[in-house]
Amino acid sequence: MHEIVWVTLVAFLISVPLCAAAIPVLRKMGAGQNILHYVKEHAAKSGTPTMGGLAFVTAACVAALCFCRGDKPFFVALAVGIGYLLVGLLDDLLKKRRGDNLGLRPYQKIFFQLAVALIAGLYCCFEGMTVLRIPYTNHALDIGWWMLPLGIFVFVATVNGVNLTDGLDGLAGSVSAVFFLCIGSLISLQGGGDAVLLSFALAGALFGYLIFNTSRASVFMGDTGSLSLGGFAASIALFSGNALVIPILGGAFVLSSISVIMQVIYYKKTGKRIFLMAPIHHHFQEKGYAEAKIAYTYAVLTAAAGATLVLPFV
Repeated sequence: MHEIVWVTLVAFLISVPLCAAAIPVLRKMGAGQNILHYVKEHAAKSGTPTMGGLAFVTAACVAALCFCRGDKPFFVALAVGIGYLLVGLLDDLLKKRRGDNLGLRPYQKIFFQLAVALIAGLYCCFEGMTVLRIPYTNHALDIGWWMLPLGIFVFVATVNGVNLTDGLDGLAGSVSAVFFLCIGSLISLQGGGDAVLLSFALAGALFGYLIFNTSRASVFMGDTGSLSLGGFAASIALFSGNALVIPILGGAFVLSSISVIMQVIYYKKTGKRIFLMAPIHHHFQEKGYAEAKIAYTYAVLTAAAGATLVLPFV
């Protein structure tokens, strides 16, 4: 328990100064966010430094490495998270260079995402990490090589879900921080391992980042941060056998993805929209809800979902 407290605290204490130092550096680099013209509520955010994910991911990795025992899945999860960070960083750099929100082409982004997901899925299969824990129970199911397609789906869905949720000040950061706190607690009760330390390190680093990201944000995480968080979330869940936990604990990410899919399909068929804007958090914003209120509600609901998963094992 003391290691969990220390790794969370150390990650937080590293993240705060790193994020504070990153803001003027990113501003000097001209790494400002380009705001889409149809999101009028965000016009004032244009030029806010982005790529802040570099700071809090660095803080989390350093803190986790200081306390880890060196188990193999930990280092693979670290590599996967950093792999997705590099994809997001490339995307953000291309946006900066072009001065728009295009970045990587969709097929390029999905190619890189699938490549990292395939490596992670193969790792699970070759290392015999093919067990799926059934949420709320002590039962588990070994699915063998079916873990490969499931793993690829989990990675791509989670990474893009987190990416879509990153649309309001403090939203993706707060939901992800609670996600890692809860899944870290769950894995700890299931037997522990370095995945616990990595989870709490990410939570601590995100709490440090949120000081600068809550409304009105001084820095955004960018795709650098959101893709990396999705990679870490998927790898920690998958490597610990908790892939089935993601739709429950990551309900906010699922909601963002489904709302976009529904909006696109419905609009193509009818020419009308289900939501005022998608992902659905923008719909709530269009309805007049403050960004802070939406982020707080999402985080509280994520914590409630996490409590239902953790309490049966307490």
